[in-house]
Amino acid sequence: MPKTRQDLSDCLDALGIAHPTVDHPPVFTVAESQVLCDQIPGGHTKNLFLKDKKGAYFLVTLEENAEVNLKTIHGVIGASGRVSFGKPEALMEKLGVTPGSVTIFCAINDPQHDVTIVIDAPLLDHEVINAHPLSNDATTSIGREDLKRFLAHTGHEPLILKVSD
Repeated sequence: MPKTRQDLSDCLDALGIAHPTVDHPPVFTVAESQVLCDQIPGGHTKNLFLKDKKGAYFLVTLEENAEVNLKTIHGVIGASGRVSFGKPEALMEKLGVTPGSVTIFCAINDPQHDVTIVIDAPLLDHEVINAHPLSNDATTSIGREDLKRFLAHTGHEPLILKVSD
């Protein structure tokens, strides 16, 4: 069973990581989440769940307004050939969430380390990073260094690369 929002909260608590969370109506797109930027300070994220030609999966987390060239990103992230978006079934199997709820916090649902976590370097210019807590009806704020600590706890060493244009 995939971890839940409560499991994530418990994990962050156990690590001593502050993680204020704001509940809101579900948001499925960056456009829908724009209203939250005024209410919640920090860098807001969007996420791409990608698969390469050899079946490797990548979770790319960027600042919400960042643009990515999907025709060339494979060369930056080390994928084998061009990438495409992972199917919803694979998203649930690998990261335990449905489309619209993809988040860097999904690392908690990847104990086999089947997914390579990639963070767009400019996102880390923000001291606070905002992401869905495994569901798109809330936003959790976490310090940039605490995010790295959380990822290390899950066994993921993220690739920090400049993937945005």
